Amino acid sequence: MKFELQHTDAKSSARAGKVTTDHGTIETPIFMPVGTVGSVKGVHFRDLEDDVKAQIILGNTYHLYLRPGLDILKAAGGLHKFNGWDKPVLTDSGGYQVFSLSDNRKLTEEGAVFRSHLDGSKHLFTPENVVDTQRVIGADIIMALDECPPGDAEYAYAKKSMELTHRWLKRGVDHFDQTEPLYGHSQTFFPIVQGAGYRDLRTQSAEFIASQNREGNAIGGLAVGEPTEVMYEMVELVNGILPKDKPRYLMGVGTPANLLENIALGVDMFDCVMPTRNGRNGMLFTSEGILNMRNEKWKNDFSPVDPNGTSFVDQRYSKAYLRHLYVSKEMLAAQIGSQHNLTFYLWLVGEARKHILAGDFAQWKEVMVKKLTTRL
Repeated sequence: MKFELQHTDAKSSARAGKVTTDHGTIETPIFMPVGTVGSVKGVHFRDLEDDVKAQIILGNTYHLYLRPGLDILKAAGGLHKFNGWDKPVLTDSGGYQVFSLSDNRKLTEEGAVFRSHLDGSKHLFTPENVVDTQRVIGADIIMALDECPPGDAEYAYAKKSMELTHRWLKRGVDHFDQTEPLYGHSQTFFPIVQGAGYRDLRTQSAEFIASQNREGNAIGGLAVGEPTEVMYEMVELVNGILPKDKPRYLMGVGTPANLLENIALGVDMFDCVMPTRNGRNGMLFTSEGILNMRNEKWKNDFSPVDPNGTSFVDQRYSKAYLRHLYVSKEMLAAQIGSQHNLTFYLWLVGEARKHILAGDFAQWKEVMVKKLTTRL
């Protein structure tokens, strides 16, 4: 993987760059649709390419490990061959999913012991075997195993968790460097900064992660219950330490406004289930604000969802028609809503990139954030 930093905004830390992988080029800042089980829920890959303009998608190691399983993925020749997506893929390590199974997992020095949410069977993730698992999946960018403490974690717990993550990282780095990709394309290994909402821990973690000298770095453990201001404070702190010549990936964030604020702080890559999850439930994001498509006020409104034409939806469907689909519980509503929101997210980061390159990102961002947080 190669990263080219093309421009940095004069009035913020926003950056425009280019990530080159063996499966294609990614222009940053970028949003990655979440394809948990090897698919982006309810959206065809054809539409991801043609309408959404997705450049990379995310797969989840925990879910793919359990189903379809490594034997099938290896026999298929990796996830790209299995699902037919020929652009870049990033996989997380499964650490966050194991964290979310707090009642069914146990952390040890060796790794994370957990029980499958599917059948209760017992499994172990170690820093080494999650590298092996992601080798089998065949993602272009793979993540280190980490522990993700809750946003309100006590200092002692957050420190202990961070130190465990760092010890796991060293083992993961060594194992990654001692193994090879399986399918003829290169893979890149990202470590993850932890430390909850504590400045000294985040500083220690960012310095340790930077010292590993990998090709890119991630920031984890945010948007997990802490106040938004704390997230921004931690991102600004960490990005002041992580190397400027490598991409920075903020994991699991967030709303459209979150994206713009974090782009201004120097983040290059994002993923989040919000656009598809909210789209399925009738919440649509637009350049003028947020719409609840089940609201009675749209019943006789035949205007487009977004007057600025940020999505294919705006040319084809009115608010009244989409409301009809949602209140009728028509499956198409969830599909259209998911696709619209993803298209809007990719439009938004694309516009951010244009304004970074044009030199007026900071001014544009201030106007957009106010609109993006308005309930229509």
